Amino acid sequence: MKNRLENKGFKLESIDWIHYGFKIRNSPLNLGSTHEYLQGLYYIQSVAPMLPSLILDPKPNDVVIDMCAAPGGKATHLAQIMNNQGNLILIERNIKRISALEINLRRMGISNSIVINEDAVNLSKMNLKANKILLDAPCTGEGLIRQDPSRKRSKTIKDIKKLSQIQKKLLNSGLASLNPGGQLLYSTCSIAPEENELVLDDVLKDNSEFSIVKMPGNYGIEGLTEFNGKTLREDIKFSQRLYPHLHNTIGFFISLIEKIK
Repeated sequence: MKNRLENKGFKLESIDWIHYGFKIRNSPLNLGSTHEYLQGLYYIQSVAPMLPSLILDPKPNDVVIDMCAAPGGKATHLAQIMNNQGNLILIERNIKRISALEINLRRMGISNSIVINEDAVNLSKMNLKANKILLDAPCTGEGLIRQDPSRKRSKTIKDIKKLSQIQKKLLNSGLASLNPGGQLLYSTCSIAPEENELVLDDVLKDNSEFSIVKMPGNYGIEGLTEFNGKTLREDIKFSQRLYPHLHNTIGFFISLIEKIK
């Protein structure tokens, strides 16, 4: 695929931590209209959103849940890592977004998935248990300010407070559906502590059933363990934050939570 795109005049730059990921440095054509794209040979997304599926690292025989699956970037990546095997359960609350998810699943030849139109807040009531769960939670998108400066004015502290409550409900529901020894990857494209570290701290509190574990690589800087004079769980430091000015990607937050056997 790389050779085919380079022969068309695209200039690709390798990404250190993912051998099949590339940055496009020169694009003579619309990247979303090539034969290779239509054949499902690649997916177009920012660098940081490749991390959640990669870090969660599901195995081919796993039961995996993506709690907020549309439009399918992380879902199709999960399927790729699973070699299109196992059981991939894709949950999407907004029925209007499901068509985009299904198009991407078909385009990329994903056959190990089932799509469920449901609010993932209700996941714990669905009698589903998984080895791996991905929660790329709805957020204010603070981390996208560099590419969309209007977010500086369009989002307020009221939005942060509202979304943090939704994030807590989703995280609680996801953790309740995790098998012992299983892992949940929590991520947002926000750099607000109220949507990240404070959510984790409030949900996990002194819960000894779960721990935040160290990730296999250093992709950003460690999570905050203190904010506004409040001391947070010590293991939140194993979370990682990515900043546009430091890591040349969108602002992003990732944390890997494990249910103790």
